[in-house]
Amino acid sequence: MAHLFEPLKLRDITLSNRIAIPPMCQYSARDGVAQDWHFVHYGSRAVGGAALMIFEATAVAPEGRISPGDMGLWGEQHVAPLARIVDFTKEQGCVPAIQLAHAGRKASVALGWQPQRTLNEGEGGWAIIAPSELAFGEGYAVPHEMDDSAIRQVIAQFGEAARRALEAGFQAVELHAAHGYLLHQFLSPLTNHRSDAWGGSFENRTRLVREVVAAVRAVWPERLPLLIRLSATDWVEGGWNADETVALCRVLKGMGVDLVDVSTAGLVPTAKIPVGPGFQTEFAARVRHEAGIATAAVGLITSPEQADHIVRSGQADLVLLGREILRNPYWPLAAAQALGQALPWPRQYLRAASVGTTGR
Repeated sequence: MAHLFEPLKLRDITLSNRIAIPPMCQYSARDGVAQDWHFVHYGSRAVGGAALMIFEATAVAPEGRISPGDMGLWGEQHVAPLARIVDFTKEQGCVPAIQLAHAGRKASVALGWQPQRTLNEGEGGWAIIAPSELAFGEGYAVPHEMDDSAIRQVIAQFGEAARRALEAGFQAVELHAAHGYLLHQFLSPLTNHRSDAWGGSFENRTRLVREVVAAVRAVWPERLPLLIRLSATDWVEGGWNADETVALCRVLKGMGVDLVDVSTAGLVPTAKIPVGPGFQTEFAARVRHEAGIATAAVGLITSPEQADHIVRSGQADLVLLGREILRNPYWPLAAAQALGQALPWPRQYLRAASVGTTGR
């Protein structure tokens, strides 16, 4: 089996190892535009040795932002600031990807470190949309139910955002269909109570995801990989489940999706989640083996040995490290040393590559 420091080829892109950085919102953009914080944040992680870095959830429309601080790709003004970060990321040998997202009923909330509730217009909030008129929870507004025209508009917005991502130089796109955001809201019977062509049956509930994939693949080059993040289960009886996830992934593979980023939950605040080290890897393994598609595992993966075991045992093709990378951008370099593997250090940091050396 492969190990943590073997390359992985996805279409024409070859990742130098199996360590990736998942999308983590920084809530620091202005009108969707990336700032210096983003350059420093992503730049410092690009030099840390991870093979793939997925930029944070980036809204395909202003009303699709989770918060007023979210990044966006709904306009040409967003391209150049991202391109600057992308260019630097590539120079460090790290593949830049971007997660395209629409928050649906979980949009228009406060910044991530503030109390979470729907902001009103006076606070900078906006009207929110969803498949059905069901609020996320206490303190959250009831969304407007989308008609067919609004759904078609969102599909087109994903396609346009993918085109801009290509213009900015990204080498992979990830579609956010997890964690209770709009695409996930259509997938789950808990949030999709529609009786039209967009709800009810498995085929209808998955229609929006399939049409978004098709719209993005239509503009995203054949040579570049397309990823999708799915919540494999809602952890709630009657919700979206692992069987449906596997079935959807079989379809998506045939539509040009190359890797599934397998997470869980986020749809409802009452879910009982058995959180623990690697608690989601079983779902990544199941999708990988039953749907025959590459997967990434995420969720409380912290040690080099744990990450290497996930890859060596065939549970996933990639490991995504979020909080660990926030704590230590150079985790991959330390992991390589711990596992006795060679990983090139930035030349500027070579003096620190060997413990115990002295000098200026």
